[in-house]
Amino acid sequence: MNTNKRENIAAYSFLTPAFVLLGLFLIIPSILAIYYAFTDYYLLTPDKRQFIGIGNFIEIFKDPIFLQSLKNIIIFVVFVIPIQVGTALGLALLINKQRKGNMLFKVAYFSPVVLSLVVISVLWLYLLNPSEGLINTILVNIGLDPQPFLSSPDQAMLTIVLVSAWQGAGYQMLIFLAGLQNIPSSVYEAGKIDGVNKWQNFFHITLPLLKPTSILIMITTLISAFKLIIQPMVMTQGGPMNSTITPVYYIYQTGFSDRLIGYSSAMTVVFGIVIGIITLIQHKATKEDETQ
Repeated sequence: MNTNKRENIAAYSFLTPAFVLLGLFLIIPSILAIYYAFTDYYLLTPDKRQFIGIGNFIEIFKDPIFLQSLKNIIIFVVFVIPIQVGTALGLALLINKQRKGNMLFKVAYFSPVVLSLVVISVLWLYLLNPSEGLINTILVNIGLDPQPFLSSPDQAMLTIVLVSAWQGAGYQMLIFLAGLQNIPSSVYEAGKIDGVNKWQNFFHITLPLLKPTSILIMITTLISAFKLIIQPMVMTQGGPMNSTITPVYYIYQTGFSDRLIGYSSAMTVVFGIVIGIITLIQHKATKEDETQ
């Protein structure tokens, strides 16, 4: 056996566990989900499932809760991306300059990222308590009315947006910080010679050179946003009045609580198609932007 064959065998042997896991946890479940989507599969009576064609898909577009969940996740994505990315960029700019205590600030800003989402959600649940929460106590002490942050249909989703942005901004901050530190100092020195002020520095040097980093962060934030489930599950249980229920959470409820595997699989397929369309639009927009 020659050297090339031995190297190929060694390479494939290292890749085999990854391919096995990919098949077990992604490819096979995806195929089964598509198959079950066309059946009336009920978890407690698996032997009685029947093929019902597009019946589940017809019901989905008549289901007000699923349609509301799509509306909720779009609202969440539209608000969380600019807030989280803007916060991350601001923090990165803040700690990019050499100051004493920068390492302490990095740890403080990044620490929410390493905490469990369940822990974060429970923490904010106590902080936002309408009667005993710290935030409402502060509002009352400064003469403002307490707010029904999680019990109001108008405020609950925005509250989850702010909590999620606070929790995730530290990760994007580190990526932005790496991008900022890769910008050559000579570029800023040339701008200083030309009489460029701080705002012109930011808009005409920093932001354009951070464009690849910004695109990466936008994509990762978008993917993470569509997977929203823990925060509404712990903080609001999808309420009030389904104002915070998300597609992933509703699919979980339908599949594991109601045990309607066929219907939940159909919702999974529809939601996957929606995400695929949005991803293609974003990819096309990003590609066009890069070619300009």
